[in-house]
Amino acid sequence: MEQSIPTTAAAATDWLSISPSEAGFTSDLEALLDKAITEKRVWNLHGLVIVRKRRLVLERYFEGDDNARGRPLGKVAFKADTLHDLRSVSKSIVGLLYGIALADGKVPPPEAPLFASFPEYADLATDPARTRWTIHNVLTMTMGTDWDELSVPYSDPTNSEIAMDMAPDRYRFVLGGPVVMEPGKRWNYNGGATALLARIIAKGTSKPLHAFAREALFDPLGIGPTEWFTDRGGEAIAASGLRMTPRDLARIGLMMLKAGMWSERRVVPAQWIERSTSPTVDVDEISRYGYQWYLGKFAFTVSSGPRWNRSRLEHFWSAIGNGGQRLFVLPGLDLAVAITAGNYDTRDQWVPPSRVIREVVLPSVL
Repeated sequence: MEQSIPTTAAAATDWLSISPSEAGFTSDLEALLDKAITEKRVWNLHGLVIVRKRRLVLERYFEGDDNARGRPLGKVAFKADTLHDLRSVSKSIVGLLYGIALADGKVPPPEAPLFASFPEYADLATDPARTRWTIHNVLTMTMGTDWDELSVPYSDPTNSEIAMDMAPDRYRFVLGGPVVMEPGKRWNYNGGATALLARIIAKGTSKPLHAFAREALFDPLGIGPTEWFTDRGGEAIAASGLRMTPRDLARIGLMMLKAGMWSERRVVPAQWIERSTSPTVDVDEISRYGYQWYLGKFAFTVSSGPRWNRSRLEHFWSAIGNGGQRLFVLPGLDLAVAITAGNYDTRDQWVPPSRVIREVVLPSVL
């Protein structure tokens, strides 16, 4: 089931475009993209939007097979207004919504005990292994529970997110999972953590998650129509259910580049964006995690222009979703890149978006 919310926002009228050269790219930016596709370095790309200097630099759409959270859609000729699954990019957007609700005094701070927001599960709160949980542990996916989404396919009912969706009570399922490590010490990918955040937001704002997102984030940014899949009980599938256009996803990146501002309006507190994009825990040897956002560095060589063969290192923030959905934000370059693709559930799904950045975008930076 999916929930659509119409909007009166003029989503497509305020984009100003500039050429790659005006935006500080080499003139062959688009040619590099075509080359990567022709040589099959990049495959099953559905959409690409590049924004720099607060202007639209490149926007491309393609044709390919797609599905809506597992429901086949057949071959789709994607356009600027075609909605696309964001999958787990949804998590990063929920993280932003938490910060907005916190600024409004609607939800507790990260340091607050988690079970204070879930008094209906007081029986679980008596377990000493769980009483130490704070909302910070949920925001950073460091609850320390036995949760496996990454090694088990989403087609397998033993996948923890699928098991949560099928459980009679998704929140008891998440909160009642076996605690296998000390909270706060280790990151473990956990869509259930995002479900808890969404539940706290809905409780605090007295609004369904999608309605609050529309009111507090989507409408202020001029984002067009969106959809958010819901569970059997009508609650938004917070961790992976949002559908949006790549152009509108790029708006979120641009807002983050502007420290939470949009058209002179404060949308997300600057302090929350800073906190969300500050490293709290290692994901692996090369990336870290903030509040529902991934953090890392791109090393690349500028091979054209006045800084010929000069090495650079740029920090990035990213939202990541199954199939190759990505939002990359590179604050040092004033750059946001939104990518949608159709490589769902494949082992090499990470390759095409990574190559778009490493072999197309960054080599074109002057």
